[in-house]
Amino acid sequence: MGEDVPAELIASLETKAREIRRDIIRMTYTAASGHPGGSLSVTDLLTALLFHELRIDPAHPDAPERDRLVLSKGHAAPALYAALSLRGYLPREELLTLRQLGSRLQGHVDRNKLPFVEASTGCLGQGIGMAVGMALDARLAHRPSRVYAVLGDGECQAGPTWEALMAGGHYRLSNLVAILDRNGLETDGPTESIMGIEPIADKFRAFRYHTLEIDGHDFRQILGALAEARRTTDGPTAIVARTVKGKGVSFMEGQHSFHGKAPNKAEAEKAMAELGTSWEAPPR
Repeated sequence: MGEDVPAELIASLETKAREIRRDIIRMTYTAASGHPGGSLSVTDLLTALLFHELRIDPAHPDAPERDRLVLSKGHAAPALYAALSLRGYLPREELLTLRQLGSRLQGHVDRNKLPFVEASTGCLGQGIGMAVGMALDARLAHRPSRVYAVLGDGECQAGPTWEALMAGGHYRLSNLVAILDRNGLETDGPTESIMGIEPIADKFRAFRYHTLEIDGHDFRQILGALAEARRTTDGPTAIVARTVKGKGVSFMEGQHSFHGKAPNKAEAEKAMAELGTSWEAPPR
């Protein structure tokens, strides 16, 4: 699966991912709320999609033949907002309005506020259903659009997730890629102690998905899996990306307590130092 990826591309993606992680800390600290843990775990996947894989253009966000990205785990909104800003869809100064009254940057992504966001998500299990519908629509309209849905492992405990995945497999939607951010933790603890979903890769295979398992923080593996998905023409692809909750910030890594808890001032400053920059958190 590992492709011959130029070192310059990997370095560029790593730089962008680091900046996105910094923005996640700035945003959640300033808002005094949000979901930093799952935002940090999905950062590398979103970076690879938005800065390499997706055929999109900020100057033409509604182009009919664009690829679609559905963040089914809508609580990871800070990661998506930060990536969209870096990609040219949002002014950077708007990021610090996260979760403020009147802001377009809701706690869960909202298409009514941001038309270039493909789907309003956050209710677990609904995003993948919308992605399946988009992929089927593209097929019926003979558009080359591909649809990428990023799921959380907690929502794989929800029945609608599997009903939608079953439809994707039944209709052999080769333009659909389901990417699971498998960080192993949800609000109250490990997924496997709350409602186990393993063997998750075998379940995707049983639903007729060409299934790949990767390190979700290794850009060579991520890009290799996405390239293999493009080459797969007999049905949808599932990518099980093993990730670390809170990736990049030592005291958040592997801690379910930071699923929905913003850092305090000391934590924010420590996180930013670990992410390679000095920052004095303002009063809030």
